[in-house]
Amino acid sequence: MLLGVALRWYSAAILGKYFTFDVAIQGGHTLIEAGPYRYVRHPSYSGALLSLLGFGLALGNWAGLVAALSCLGCAYFYRIPIEEQALSSALGDVYKQYMNRTWRLIPFLF
Repeated sequence: MLLGVALRWYSAAILGKYFTFDVAIQGGHTLIEAGPYRYVRHPSYSGALLSLLGFGLALGNWAGLVAALSCLGCAYFYRIPIEEQALSSALGDVYKQYMNRTWRLIPFLF
């Protein structure tokens, strides 16, 4: 659980002023490829899912674990394409090339 929280915070720190809770492109927006963004396009979301996985395992309640991961997973699977479309529109080919060489959430899986 703590590893997931750390990944989420680290990801937000790397993005700096570009980290927002709303899908928004800011003036002068550039592509960040440092830290976990070198391998994964949405490491903050990966960290949140990892935190929930750890929390569910710590509670020992498999039904709660599946429900929590399913709910957050559905939310992210809805949000990620919207975010990627906004970034593709704003950054163009640079972001599209980045998408081709990185994983969405989990390296070597998805």
